Amino acid sequence: MKIYSWNVNGIRAIKNKGFIEWVAGEQPDVLCIQETKIQEDQISDELKNIEGYYSYFSCAQKKGYSGVAVYTKQKPISVTYGIGIEKFDSEGRILQVEYEDFFVFSIYFPNGQKDEDRLNYKMEFYDELLSYCEILRAKGKELVICGDYNTAHNQIDIKNPKANEKYSGFLPIERAWMDKFISYGYVDTFRYLHAEEVKYSWWSYRFKAREKNVGWRLDYFFVTENLLSKVKEANILNEVVGSDHCPVSIVL
Repeated sequence: MKIYSWNVNGIRAIKNKGFIEWVAGEQPDVLCIQETKIQEDQISDELKNIEGYYSYFSCAQKKGYSGVAVYTKQKPISVTYGIGIEKFDSEGRILQVEYEDFFVFSIYFPNGQKDEDRLNYKMEFYDELLSYCEILRAKGKELVICGDYNTAHNQIDIKNPKANEKYSGFLPIERAWMDKFISYGYVDTFRYLHAEEVKYSWWSYRFKAREKNVGWRLDYFFVTENLLSKVKEANILNEVVGSDHCPVSIVL
């Protein structure tokens, strides 16, 4: 089973760059999308009905902002939009699909760079999500939690760690939450399989950052420990262009 995740930075923009053709070529079993920047009434039939896939969209109330989606070959048992907290759900940041043995989450975690209020919002989002995931785990199902976490975890995950240690995305408080997440038994699949590999999933549009590979690893697949034995591959597809992020994937 191939599961992909991609912050597309606007699904209508990426459609014009060969997105549907890319999906047809890759044939993921599940494709999680973040930062769709689309409203329900703007989703074209072409985007909604990609051949061979069911599609689900969670859109932000604010136009042109945030939003997540899931494309899946197998119809899920259930689809859940958000985690029941209005100030997070109104931004269209979480979509959860249920299969027989596990849940898959497509999540666009908040960016905390704007100001202290948004950093606090981000940290609260992190904690509320963890609480929600723990409730699901207590019911006996495993979790696949993918998306743009908006934090580079360790120095290996960012090109210039020293220069960015005072900026949201690499703050000690954010990185400490990633440690906390792992301490609860969630595993970073890429780092588990590629302990020393330096690879990034986001590059600024400025200063030819992608050309120079001055990047950050912000996009992750975390799985619960009992799923780890089923993870056969974890990849960062940094040759795929069209967004400031590249796709990441796992094979179960």
